[in-house]
Amino acid sequence: MKTIIVGVGGVTNGGKSTLSQFLHQKIHNSSIIAQDTYFKDDFVVPLDSNGFKQYDTLDALHMEEMMKEVYSWRKDPHEFLRRRGLIAKDSSADDELYILIVEGFLIFNHRPLNEMFDMRYFLEIPYDVCKKRRSMRVYAPPDPPNYFDGYVWPMYLQNREEMERITSEIVFLDGLKPKDEVLAAVYEDIRKEIARLQGKAAS
Repeated sequence: MKTIIVGVGGVTNGGKSTLSQFLHQKIHNSSIIAQDTYFKDDFVVPLDSNGFKQYDTLDALHMEEMMKEVYSWRKDPHEFLRRRGLIAKDSSADDELYILIVEGFLIFNHRPLNEMFDMRYFLEIPYDVCKKRRSMRVYAPPDPPNYFDGYVWPMYLQNREEMERITSEIVFLDGLKPKDEVLAAVYEDIRKEIARLQGKAAS
């Protein structure tokens, strides 16, 4: 059994979910674990000195629960898929290759998770585009006035700087390029790695 763990990170509204879902649909035996599903309840997320909720930190996430899911997949990806009804109960795991796509805005900032990635991708878009896209999204709870400039963007810059101190093995993607071009490039990259591993298994 061969495995690949792919990290898809990036700025808010940069296209992480779109890329992750595209890969999931294209790649056989793939699974997605999304960091956004592990946010703590709103009432336990603290405020900063400006009164903004500190969502863009690892402390705002149940990272231990997320890591349990990742470890569960790594221990037995075939069973992970079977429990979710994504493969037949009587299918065999022999000689199969499994892909885990981990998607989120702080996946490369959590060292235990970052160290597990075989491939890392980070979607970038400039400040003005990011701000416009963020303003068109509806969040629960909604963003308060000046939240983007007063908290979201400064935290993105801070988290990105920390991320780059942790690892240099990241492929940066231009989120302003045509979506199909970005999706195809990443898929082809992963497809080549799959072929390499399958070739190793056959040799």
